[in-house]
Amino acid sequence: MLSPVVLGVRESQARAWGWIDNPNLTWRDLAAKVASGELRYAMTDPASSNTGFTALIGLAAAFSGTGETLQPETIDSAALKAFFVGQALTAGSSGWLAERYVSEQDRLNGMINYESVLLGLNAGGQLREKLALVYPKEGIVTADYPLMLLNPAQRDAYQKVADYLRTPDTQRKIMELTLRRPAIAAVKPDARFTDRLLVELPFPNSLEVIDRLLLAYLDEQRRPGHALFVLDISGSMKGEGIQQLKTALVNLAGADRSLSGRFARFRGRERLTFIPFNHAVQPTHDFQIGDTAAEGSDMRAIREAVLALKPNGKTAIFSALQRAYEIVGEAQRSEPDRYYSIVLMSDGLSNEGLTEADFMAGYPRLPEAARRVRVFPCCSAKLTSAG
Repeated sequence: MLSPVVLGVRESQARAWGWIDNPNLTWRDLAAKVASGELRYAMTDPASSNTGFTALIGLAAAFSGTGETLQPETIDSAALKAFFVGQALTAGSSGWLAERYVSEQDRLNGMINYESVLLGLNAGGQLREKLALVYPKEGIVTADYPLMLLNPAQRDAYQKVADYLRTPDTQRKIMELTLRRPAIAAVKPDARFTDRLLVELPFPNSLEVIDRLLLAYLDEQRRPGHALFVLDISGSMKGEGIQQLKTALVNLAGADRSLSGRFARFRGRERLTFIPFNHAVQPTHDFQIGDTAAEGSDMRAIREAVLALKPNGKTAIFSALQRAYEIVGEAQRSEPDRYYSIVLMSDGLSNEGLTEADFMAGYPRLPEAARRVRVFPCCSAKLTSAG
């Protein structure tokens, strides 16, 4: 099955901009609307999601203007950075991005995602205004969902499954259920797909180019983030709990030298706030990432702060979360264009300080922008979070 990665824009605005059924629309036309502040869109993180990665590849290929396979010297970093100014929402997967778009659709007017996801949203009844799908004339990149054989001993069974999936009846059924395009010519595409001939942008054939694109996006081009880590250092964290917390954070601070660790770490221009707590909220630690090298001063300072944490006392989770939201509210006033997130790392339930009811009573009084910031709990016990 196939599904192009494209931009969906609110129909009223796409019509006002002359984008509907426009065969001459270009990626730079889209970039002009970003530059004017009119286009604010959602897109997944290219380092963790195929849609974001595919979109990044497609944008880089289109902005290169060569029509050929990307090379390091043909990457237009300035154009990419300018385009990502319009990215107002991110997520780690295409499905979660669609859910977030639905909940925040009033402040956004576009989303880059699989064609199938965008068509599904249009059919699902959750949008106050449907999305018009736009296909710039330079081209797009299409996801093709390969079925891989992992165990050679099962080749016969694999071939039977692959042959079945490629039969016209099965391809038609999958198309109807998932809104993905059929991979065989014998099945007529659904009428909801555009009948325009789509240009397929070339995919890079060099790991150097892919690495350069991803690292530049993470460290230089995307909107920088401000992550607040609410860290449980109560007595119950002694032993394995505090060790797991420290290992996770020092790996994010450059200790993980694996291939995945190169991309799953704190990024350039990012702000971090550590909020340790036990029976009370402890003094915070703030960091600004300038040097992303694992042995650089910024990453080293983070690791030193993490390794110095010592567990004792009781657990005031909701007092610490309240402090995190207070910091978010203050930070958003001075830096409204950052991505904000709160990560709660704890092994237990709150038994000191504010109760959950106290916290929830105060939550509606937070500024609207602060209330949109999610809490991501990394906990072994079930907690209720405002996120």
